[in-house]
Amino acid sequence: MDRTRLEKALAEAFGGTEADRRAVARAACDLDDSGRPSRDRGHALTVPGVIDHLEDAPDGSSLVERWNWWLGALDAAYGGYDYFTVRFVEGDEEAGLRR
Repeated sequence: MDRTRLEKALAEAFGGTEADRRAVARAACDLDDSGRPSRDRGHALTVPGVIDHLEDAPDGSSLVERWNWWLGALDAAYGGYDYFTVRFVEGDEEAGLRR
């Protein structure tokens, strides 16, 4: 997973703050590094794949909400994905827990 490429693709597709994009990209890379997607779904994460899945989230969702929505679906299907949700965005002036 190319983190820089993912951050750019997230910005183009969903906007959001730089801190949100950085947090989601970090979580996506951690998820990919864990090997779970390959074991559970038969293939590694890709930048286009992540964007496609996040586009399926409910309209009006923020980037972090989209990521957590998708991880919730993966957690329901396979278990163990809650660990990769974004709960706190460092440097976000609206700091706090996110769900």
